[in-house]
Amino acid sequence: MWLLIQVNFLIVLKKRETDRNGLFVWLNVCFALSLFKKIDAGSGCPRQRNASPGGISDLRCAARQAASALDGKRLSNFLQISVDEVERSFYLYHMNKTPGTTREKILTTAEQLIYQNGIHATGMDLLVKTSGVARKSIYRYFATKDDVAAAALNARDERWMQWFRRESDKGDTPQARILNMFSVLKSWFESDGFRGCAFINTAGEVGDPDDPVRQIAKRHKQKLLDYTLELTTQLNIQQPAALARQLLILMEGAITLAYVMGDNSAADNARDVAKLLLEQAPA
Repeated sequence: MWLLIQVNFLIVLKKRETDRNGLFVWLNVCFALSLFKKIDAGSGCPRQRNASPGGISDLRCAARQAASALDGKRLSNFLQISVDEVERSFYLYHMNKTPGTTREKILTTAEQLIYQNGIHATGMDLLVKTSGVARKSIYRYFATKDDVAAAALNARDERWMQWFRRESDKGDTPQARILNMFSVLKSWFESDGFRGCAFINTAGEVGDPDDPVRQIAKRHKQKLLDYTLELTTQLNIQQPAALARQLLILMEGAITLAYVMGDNSAADNARDVAKLLLEQAPA
């Protein structure tokens, strides 16, 4: 029905030269507010016999009223409310909702549950209850729970690496960026809800090395090694690859100790060792 309303609205626009963006904003606000019973779209319009209030004829009339109001620069008076005073997130969410929004909601919820509880403890019932997305809708995007888990971990991999690189790259020199990696890790350790590395945790739940979860974990660690090698290659040393592998071991050890032992200073200790490795690396 809403599509018919938009089409009819375009007919009104075609007959008038006016602010089209403003008219669409008005119509979306009108629709959202009508859901809350704040206004009656089309009030004051002549209604045909047996026509229901708020029907297509009312909204057609409301569209004409909006066009007339905008022509006279009286949109705020017509609505008796400023658009700036409306909770924009409500109507923008409903009017611009796309399949990608639902998929993102599923993945975000799945990632949080998997990180908190693990893959095996995150069933479809819990995902449905926590996300508020119907089971049928979830299966529209993902064939199985394993597919949901894999997609959620891939999304976390992309976001985590982007964050880690961005924060680590704030150092002025390659040496500073390398040491900064451990400072960034410490800030992560000290954050609320830290539960170690999601990829190490989930890989430990799967026995098959060819399982998608294990492969995602392997790719994540390879990305971290590649970034570290990027930095060590910028140093004037003989064996940048060997140093990169040593630094990766330090980072992974710090992550494990911080989670298992609850020792956030593991990042500081690893940073001190990394500083020694940088000083002793043969040029």
